[in-house]
Amino acid sequence: MRLYLTALKPTDSVTDGFLPAARALGCDVTVLTDRPEQYTASGAEALACDVRDARAVIDVIAHHHPPAAVFSNSDHIQAETALAAAYFDLPGKDWRACVAAKNKALTRRRLAAAGVETVRSVRLAPDDPVPAGDVPLPAVVKPSQGVASEDVVLVRDGRELAGAVRAIRGRRPGETLVVEEYLDGPLHTLETLGDGRAVRVLGGFRTTLGPLPHFVEERLDWEPPPAAGHVLRALRALGVGFGACHTEYVMTADGPRIIEVNYRVIGDHCDFLLADLLGVPLFERILGVHLGLGLGPDLERAAVHGTALSLVAERSGTVTRAPGIVAPSPGDRVRLWHRPLRSVGDRIDRSHTNRDYLGIVRAVGPDRASVDEAVSAFTAADPWVIA
Repeated sequence: MRLYLTALKPTDSVTDGFLPAARALGCDVTVLTDRPEQYTASGAEALACDVRDARAVIDVIAHHHPPAAVFSNSDHIQAETALAAAYFDLPGKDWRACVAAKNKALTRRRLAAAGVETVRSVRLAPDDPVPAGDVPLPAVVKPSQGVASEDVVLVRDGRELAGAVRAIRGRRPGETLVVEEYLDGPLHTLETLGDGRAVRVLGGFRTTLGPLPHFVEERLDWEPPPAAGHVLRALRALGVGFGACHTEYVMTADGPRIIEVNYRVIGDHCDFLLADLLGVPLFERILGVHLGLGLGPDLERAAVHGTALSLVAERSGTVTRAPGIVAPSPGDRVRLWHRPLRSVGDRIDRSHTNRDYLGIVRAVGPDRASVDEAVSAFTAADPWVIA
């Protein structure tokens, strides 16, 4: 059976997660991508395709081998991939849910219309003036379809709002922005997997952000989700119920409020951490749903703690020292991994986004104290240095 995986640039989730999982499931894999030359080392067949156009995806598949599944883990091409899967009568996501989840302005409208929650927000089309009196302040300004905390900023008054909109439009001409009330409170995630009939809660993380006015995720800790029921209602309202989904929400004084719904598995190596914590072949489970194999056996919550720490550049400069790849040894009380994302000699231009990550540390141990101790010891003994 053949799995078609639509992709843009290569990611660890695809090359180290989904491609090995597909092979373990007995699939022949064809990667459809606009940059096939970047997949030559993946071991998978890679065909050039305009994956942002569902018609192109359908055409390439129709003139190649018959598909058993069409799948993507990219934020940017979920709707196109869902349309292609539907064309071939394969299991897949509802393309309308993909659009509603990706577009943050549509997410707000759908949740309010369904009576799930209301967050005060204003949509700014590219030529719209900055509203004078309709904006809830303090507010968060962000691209309607942005990712990786890029151009997401807190503003406290009209002057800051006008400056932020002007700056973001300068970097992103033609994009729609969202200005919404700042949601204050602890930030959490809910990780789910659905097969179109049932949605299974896999768990959740407590997220630690860097300093405001930016929203860079610096650390995630495995923690029981405090508002799973609310999030599941929100997902139903959006039509999200097939495959993996990573939802971010805030526990405000008025109750939980959704930040965004990412209709794919959690990223930044937390997908590997999630697999470690659950003790299951997570990537195979996700692909199994798209292959029509169902959700698989029930999962038991592991009696362990897990942390993912993003090592963030605190200044611009050149990397002069970088720890290498680290993997745990058999018998380690705390299993710790380090994945460098940069190399010695790389130039860092600080952007206050996830693009500032230097490396990712993930660790799993019997309790939080032991995990914290192991992570602290690693970062102190082998730090990243920027000069």
